[in-house]
Amino acid sequence: MRVPRLRVEFGFTILAWLMEADFLSDLPMEPETLARQIIVKLRAAGQQAWLVGGCVRDLLLGVPPKDFDVATDARPDRLFELFPGSGRVGAHFGVALVRRGGACVEVATFRSEADYPDGRRPASVRFEADAKLDVLRRDFTINGLMMDPETREVLDYVGGQADLKRRVVRSIGDPDARFREDHLRLLRAIRFAARLGFEIDPATFAAMRRHHAAIERVSAERVRDELVRILTEGGARRGFELLDESGLLAAILPEIAAMKGVAQPPEYHPEGDVWTHTLLLLEQLRSPTPTLAWGALLHDVGKPPTFRVAERIRFDAHVEAGVELTRLIMTRLRFSRDEIERVEALVANHMRFMDVPRMKESTLKRFLRMPGFDQHMELHRLDVLSSNRRLETYEFLKEKRRGLSEERLKPSPLITGADLIAEGYAPGPAFSAILTAVEDAQLEGALGSREEAMEFVRERFPLGPGCVAPDTSPGPR
Repeated sequence: MRVPRLRVEFGFTILAWLMEADFLSDLPMEPETLARQIIVKLRAAGQQAWLVGGCVRDLLLGVPPKDFDVATDARPDRLFELFPGSGRVGAHFGVALVRRGGACVEVATFRSEADYPDGRRPASVRFEADAKLDVLRRDFTINGLMMDPETREVLDYVGGQADLKRRVVRSIGDPDARFREDHLRLLRAIRFAARLGFEIDPATFAAMRRHHAAIERVSAERVRDELVRILTEGGARRGFELLDESGLLAAILPEIAAMKGVAQPPEYHPEGDVWTHTLLLLEQLRSPTPTLAWGALLHDVGKPPTFRVAERIRFDAHVEAGVELTRLIMTRLRFSRDEIERVEALVANHMRFMDVPRMKESTLKRFLRMPGFDQHMELHRLDVLSSNRRLETYEFLKEKRRGLSEERLKPSPLITGADLIAEGYAPGPAFSAILTAVEDAQLEGALGSREEAMEFVRERFPLGPGCVAPDTSPGPR
C-alpha cells in the first residue's frame, strides 16, 4: 500500500528533522545529552560510535563523570561534515570538539600510534576501523572501556571491568612501553589511584619506579596540572605517599622530599617529623582550592633548610625561607604570578596565628581583613588539627570575625592626605606614619570623628621645620 509507505517516509523525515533541529539548538545542554546525540547521529550515518575512557569508568563506578568523550570509526573529514563548525583539537589525531548549548564533547577517530621520540607525541598515527586497536593505545585498563549509553553494553578488550572490581590501576599491555610512550602517565597512574582509592598493579608500579626519572623530560606545565589534580581531586595524602614510593617526588619536588626525617619539637608537634605533619594536612583536604592545597603542601617547606638544635629544635626564619622556596617551586612549575602571590601569603602568615592573643585591637582587625582570610583560617585549622589540636585561637577568631561588621573592620578614613595638607603638613614619608597612627586609634575605638582625628594629629605630630608645607601663595618672596 502506498499510504503506509508515505507515512513511513514522512515520519522518518520528521524524526530526522527533529533530531537535527534539537542537535543544532543553542538551548542549555548537559555534556551527557550532547554525547548521546552525537552517538545517535554517527550511528544513523552508518558509523560506529561509543562513549570511551574516563566517563565510562566513572559511570561503571557510579560516579558522575566530569566530561564525556566519544570514539568512532568516522574519519576526520566525515566528522567535520556531520558536525560543521566543530573545533579541531588536532587534525593529526582526528579529534573534533563538538559544542552545543554550553556543552562540549571530544569526538575522536579510532587510531593506533607508534614511535614516541619525545615521550609524549607519537611520530606515527594511523586511523583505524577496529575499536580494539584504539583501546590498545590507551594508558590503563580502567580507562580503556567503551560503552553504548543507551543499552549500557560495554566493549572490554583489556580486562578493565575486572580491574574496576579489583580496584586496581593497571597498564594496558607492557607497562614499560606505556610509560616510554607518554611519561606523564607516571603521574596519571598516581592520580587515579589516589582519587579512586585503588591500588597500583605491582608490575605497573615496578615499571613506574624504573622510569621515574623520565618525568624530568615532561613540560613543567603538564607536571603542574597533574600535581594540582592530585592535591585537589581527593586522596592527596595517598597521592604524595605514592609519589614518594615511586621516586617521582624527589625528581619533581625535592624540597618536599627533604621534609622526611626532619624532627620537630614534640611539645608542639607530637605527630612527628615535618613530612608526617604535612601528610596529615593533605589527608584533611576536602575539595580545596588549588591555592589552599598548595599552601597546605608548602607552609613548612622552609623548615628543612633552617633546622638546627640549640637548647631545643629550632627553625629560625623558616617562614621567610618558606616564602622564598614557595616562589622558586611555583615559578619552576609555571604558575601565574597571582597564584604564586596568594600561596606565598598563606606561607608568610601561617605563624601569625600564634601572636593573636597578644595583638592590639587595631592589629587584630587588620589581620582579620587580609585578602582571602578564610583561606588563612582554613590553613590554620588544618595546621592545628595536624599537630597539637588546640583550636582556641581558631574559635576565638571565628567569633571575633562574626561579631564585626565590615564598617567596624575597615571603617572609612576619618582624614586624608588632603586634610593634612590643608592643616599645613608637607607631603612626604611622614604622611603614611600619621595616617596609619590615626587609623590605629580609630580601630582601637579612640577616635570617631574628623575633628577628633585632627586634634590627635596636632598633639601627636606637631608641626615643625620638617613637617611644614612650603608656601605656595602668590606674591614676592
